[in-house]
Amino acid sequence: MPARDIIIDTDPGQDDAVAIMLALGSPDALSVLGITCVAGNVPLPLTSRNARMVCELAGHPEVPVYAGCAAPLARPLVTAEHVHGRTGLDGPDLPEPTMPLQDKDAVSFLIDTLRDRPAGTVTLCPLGPLTNIATALTRAPDIADRIAEIVLMGGAYFEVGNITPAAEFNIYVDPEAAAIVFRSGVPLTVMPLDVTHKALVTAPRNNAFRALGTPVGLATAQMTDFFERFDKAKYGSEGAPLHDPCVIAYLLEPSLFSGRHINVEIETTSELTLGMTVADWWGVTDRAPNATFMGDVDADGFFALLTERLGRL
Repeated sequence: MPARDIIIDTDPGQDDAVAIMLALGSPDALSVLGITCVAGNVPLPLTSRNARMVCELAGHPEVPVYAGCAAPLARPLVTAEHVHGRTGLDGPDLPEPTMPLQDKDAVSFLIDTLRDRPAGTVTLCPLGPLTNIATALTRAPDIADRIAEIVLMGGAYFEVGNITPAAEFNIYVDPEAAAIVFRSGVPLTVMPLDVTHKALVTAPRNNAFRALGTPVGLATAQMTDFFERFDKAKYGSEGAPLHDPCVIAYLLEPSLFSGRHINVEIETTSELTLGMTVADWWGVTDRAPNATFMGDVDADGFFALLTERLGRL
């Protein structure tokens, strides 16, 4: 089968970086048409810098990187330096990127690519707030019917929230954008905290990254070493959840994941539950299903896949 065309929309972030490298290490299955950056974990100048640093680390400076929206649709930007560090990629000592940032903005790239490619052939992979995707859908409604699928990391149900008691970070940062995407009619597959909190970077798994003996393996181990300090302290777990690579792993081996096709609505007004993904897991409403909401992952299979593909870089 030919490689699947994807666009990664991202706010790197250590786990975003690992997701990008997982995709770039799988060229037989995935063709990364471009990387679009959004403000989220850190502001836009840093996310667009970090994406280019990761491409160069992976040995793929030919991948075009585009800067997108610098702020949510209707709210001030909330960032997560308390998790990811001042740069968003704290941990490894990576050189400043030399590859250029593309002149075209990310939203225009999304629209033009979806219009230029045959309908149903491009999958969008958002790993951060959904501002770029929602802006593209609003500016060019015709692209909705051209998107093959949106596979995103965001939301939660059983695991509730990680930035507020009720909300996951990516959705909370721009709930209005998330509401647009979830109501777009585009096929959605969602990797919520319910899945990602089962994909823990334990010491043996981190040692396996380091044992690759490559710059990518070492940098990945250093990223997850840094990243995990926050979550281990917060949750008392044996490792930190590796959120964003679940999106790419699903494209490579969907059998690693299981979930349900359900209705998911986004809370945009409540002071208590702003950004909550109201997931009708038990089918107690008559609202039509609009997303495949994952609930479980084969963690050992996930990390075996991730380590093997990182080893290709």
